[in-house]
Amino acid sequence: MAYISGKQAFLEILKSEGVAVMFGNPGTTELPLMDGLAREPGIHYVLALQEAVAIAAADGYAQARGGLAAVNVHVSPGLGNAMGMLYDAQKSGAPLLLTAGQHDQSFNVTEPILWADLPPIARPFVKWATEAHRLEDLPRIVRRAAKTALAHPSGPVFLSLPVDVLNAERDLELGAPTRVAPRLRGDRAAVDEAARLLARAERPLLVAGDAVAHGDALAELVELAELCGAPVLTEGVSSTCSFPFTHPLYAGAMPRLGPLIRAILMRHDLLFSVGADLFTLSLPDDVDPMPPGVDVVHLDVDPWELGKNYAARVAIQGDPKATLPELCEAVRRQTGRAGHPEAARRRAALAEAHARERAELAHRAEAEAARAPIAPLALVHALARHAPADVVVVEEAVSSSAGVRTFFRCADPKSFFGLRGGGIGWGLPAALGVKLALGDRPVLALVGDGSAMYTIQGLWTAAHEGIAAVYVILNNASYRILKQRTRALKGFSAADDRYVAMDLDRPRIDFVGVARGLGVPGEPVEKTADVAAALGRAFASGGPYLLDARLDPAFA
Repeated sequence: MAYISGKQAFLEILKSEGVAVMFGNPGTTELPLMDGLAREPGIHYVLALQEAVAIAAADGYAQARGGLAAVNVHVSPGLGNAMGMLYDAQKSGAPLLLTAGQHDQSFNVTEPILWADLPPIARPFVKWATEAHRLEDLPRIVRRAAKTALAHPSGPVFLSLPVDVLNAERDLELGAPTRVAPRLRGDRAAVDEAARLLARAERPLLVAGDAVAHGDALAELVELAELCGAPVLTEGVSSTCSFPFTHPLYAGAMPRLGPLIRAILMRHDLLFSVGADLFTLSLPDDVDPMPPGVDVVHLDVDPWELGKNYAARVAIQGDPKATLPELCEAVRRQTGRAGHPEAARRRAALAEAHARERAELAHRAEAEAARAPIAPLALVHALARHAPADVVVVEEAVSSSAGVRTFFRCADPKSFFGLRGGGIGWGLPAALGVKLALGDRPVLALVGDGSAMYTIQGLWTAAHEGIAAVYVILNNASYRILKQRTRALKGFSAADDRYVAMDLDRPRIDFVGVARGLGVPGEPVEKTADVAAALGRAFASGGPYLLDARLDPAFA
């Protein structure tokens, strides 16, 4: 018990919950919090110039660090500005404690300027939302929020903090953190049945979701894949390296169009999803992704995902790290210590096929290397060849992403982070959070030009904080993804190659000039042959650096 103010209590509780960094953009209702931070050296406040930057940076930080991230925005308009990136954080499962200042309750009945009832605004995109009405309740509310954000399935929570609650003083018991143990083991009988189906399957397919990376279960999934001799796809909208991109059994990412998914599944008789979405689609289609005759086995920490769209023969609520070892042992009991009798043959055939596919893609990239403007595939190939061996890739390349998961040698759960929710503008600020969380590891952000302009203010934060992330703007001077979707949609005609409001030219954006104005050095890159030297200068700079890669706009 201690006599303490609300703002001091809030910050003390955050520190005890493991928070050392807070992202945000303050306003008048946050002044008590900022005053508290001026007296609290244990929490470093990272200033963003717009709320979307703060949320996405906190999202990247939470995923890379594997713990709670704190982010603060300003009352209702600030929360409104944050909503797009909050949606992405919800989809990535980032454990964010999002707070917003609220007016002094003594005059809220008058509906003062900027006032709104904040929890209902945030509620669609968070696990829990509430407002503190008394200082006496603040410790319990903050502890509950931290516990909820981190518990399976993890995700953002929201607290509204009125000025009078933060300024109030009284004797308070601050409490202690609660952590729900994450290693939930799947039901033994269900695990045995899943093993029986895997052992019986002639053409099994594994799909890895973000739960594998977030739970540090790559090694366990590799063991299962090798026991079965099964190819592994990552889920269609994946934000992590949930299976090593370098492994011979890695077959790439699941597509997001129904006919393409169905074509893949037609080659298999069993689909085992390990924390993966089944399925997140980009466009509607008359073709259902799931063909008849494919058994589904689904393991996930979130029971909502189990059988959500397609019935599962076996549905297991469990953590991959805790459950996969038991499943591997059950498979061995069904098949023998070395796994399925056909596993070695399957592995060899898949390794040969995948190596051939990768070599063909690399050959295509090399053949396109002489083109000017730069071909997107050639750029990605060159970046992967010349990036540091332990590079962490933050990817929001959108329509220019082909080859990223083939050429970059990401192999650990902290080596790759991608846009999960689909709300663009995430990648540039997310790289800030990833770099802050991972310290000495080099971070390379691949960001489309359209995406970059949503949160370009994040470059100022990078310069202000000296965050040494290297940015490559994949600049095709358009919303290329919209042109691709226009071509794909039935009933739409793009035969004359004319599109309304999808080009970023007249004037073309000078990203190097914009970066320089925000304090970040950079340079244009107009030839694939120039990539190696430019990338070397970027990483050698010791700070944030931007490369504006001019891409051929004709490439789809």
